[in-house]
Amino acid sequence: MTRARAMVSRRLGVRGAREVAAAATLDDALGQLAATPYRRVLDAEAGLAAAQRSVAATLLWHLRVVAGWLPRQGAGAVRVLAAGFEVANVEEHLRVLSGTAAGRPCPYRLGGLATAWPRLAESRSPAELRAALASCAWGDPGGDSAAAVGIGLRISAATRTAGAVPEAVSWAAGRLALLVARELFVHGRRLTEPSGRRAARVLGPGVLRAASFADFRRQLPGTARWAVDGIDESADLWQAEARWWNRVEEEGSALLRGSRLDAAPVVGAVALLSTDAWRVRAALESAARGGTLEAFDALG
Repeated sequence: MTRARAMVSRRLGVRGAREVAAAATLDDALGQLAATPYRRVLDAEAGLAAAQRSVAATLLWHLRVVAGWLPRQGAGAVRVLAAGFEVANVEEHLRVLSGTAAGRPCPYRLGGLATAWPRLAESRSPAELRAALASCAWGDPGGDSAAAVGIGLRISAATRTAGAVPEAVSWAAGRLALLVARELFVHGRRLTEPSGRRAARVLGPGVLRAASFADFRRQLPGTARWAVDGIDESADLWQAEARWWNRVEEEGSALLRGSRLDAAPVVGAVALLSTDAWRVRAALESAARGGTLEAFDALG
């Protein structure tokens, strides 16, 4: 873990990200990243979305490097925690299959962190993609629409994390609470039966029967309720996102500082690298808006 700690020590942190966020233009912000681990980001002509995607790709590369240093148990934990990259690949593939893709897809290069992506990428219709998901660790999302697949994959990722990475149980449960709350009370969509069953394993069956957001909060177990504490209306769930990331960062720091000889330091390193990339992506958006810091500072 010495090398992982060295990699983590090079992250920008709150101060460095804030300096990027204060840049007057996106081009200036990208210039500031030239001497950082995010130097692979694209030039400003590629646009904000492409630059943010490059930051995410840099994170993925770092996670692949960390996993490559580890024995099977540690590498398995990184694979589960990095599942969001495969989710992004599957969603883009589904857009291509549905004819709604905005351009030529460029999937994240997952390498050994893939769960089932090479096989999923071979599907040739939404129905075939759903069948492929149902036959692998992701499980049946319960439908082949973009909404069903998107929320189904995210619920699957959270429940797999809760079951496979003990150090990340509260993160996974909190994330799951936010996902389900948004789906039920912001988007007004019921979960498919398979996704609801998975969510209930972590959150309990009561949350799926909740008639209101307040009732939903009361039904949550303690491992998940922290993520929505202080949120009285579902319309304010966006405020919980930064809180979730800040807790991941705080607990990740504690895990990395520990002296345990298990996967805990690995989980801590992944948490800190991921949080830093999230913050840098937000900083680039602030810079693209002219260096306005109000929204960035609200992240905590």
